[in-house]
Amino acid sequence: MPDNANNSPITTHVQLTGNAKHTGHSQIATPDEMNPENSNTLCSEQASVKKQKVFIIGLPRTGTTSVSVALLEQGLKVAHMAFTKQAFMLADAISDVPCFSDYRQLDGLFPQAKFVYLERDMAKWVPSMQMLLGKMLPHLEAKSGRFHPIMKRSFRHTFAIDKVTDPADEAHLIACYQRHQNEVLAYFHGREDFITLDISHAGSLSRLLQFLGLTTDCPTLGQVTDRAFSDSQIKSAPSQISQEGTSQAKAAVQPQPVNTSEHGLDFPKLNAGTHVAAWHEYKHPNKVNSNSAGPQSRKFFDYTL
Repeated sequence: MPDNANNSPITTHVQLTGNAKHTGHSQIATPDEMNPENSNTLCSEQASVKKQKVFIIGLPRTGTTSVSVALLEQGLKVAHMAFTKQAFMLADAISDVPCFSDYRQLDGLFPQAKFVYLERDMAKWVPSMQMLLGKMLPHLEAKSGRFHPIMKRSFRHTFAIDKVTDPADEAHLIACYQRHQNEVLAYFHGREDFITLDISHAGSLSRLLQFLGLTTDCPTLGQVTDRAFSDSQIKSAPSQISQEGTSQAKAAVQPQPVNTSEHGLDFPKLNAGTHVAAWHEYKHPNKVNSNSAGPQSRKFFDYTL
């Protein structure tokens, strides 16, 4: 189950330097960003057009978590899913819900944004998506489901979960994937602010960083730090801890490091197999809470699909 997906209030961890201007690896916060509670920029959707963003618009199970973690390590403020206007304003990059369903509306709100579409081999994506829906469907139910209304809307819009008998049917998922892909490619055809990536391809991280105008010599790119290791993961590996000690157990449960090779930089491999909570487990100061509250509390944008 994705983290921060619930409809219940969540304590906000506000990153006051979100949307910082990037100069190399340093970030320079504007006065509004230093004091977002006093910011006129956050008070209207009209002002949001001045904010440059990166939207990851690939479907779930295409590598959104891996991309999000890689961008965290480049110094960006990242929200993996965003359910409030404030979360969008605080983050430099936003992935997953609602970006994959709302890219047209976000393009209108943030005309300086860049869009990253993630693709994945269908033979691997379908069973992975079926596994995810097996966990999520009870919580996506319109009335009784406990997931956030924005998440429910995105899944209804893209996967028609309220209109088919079996949303996890292979043929249905293939049709949803192909329709989404065709619509995205048609919408962004010929645009220079759009890129497609398959994160399993060698050098894909280098391609993304070049597209975003980011350098590739960040020292954290060649390793996965202890921020990816949490107490919950320690508890999940008691045998390694008892037999080998904590340091060995860390190595056993940490995500694979970013690979630097002659082909360029590759993405860390996260949320592999049946694992769907790597973002929640990954500890990093640049993470933006999906439910961040601001001057308008937890209000979302006023647009409709």
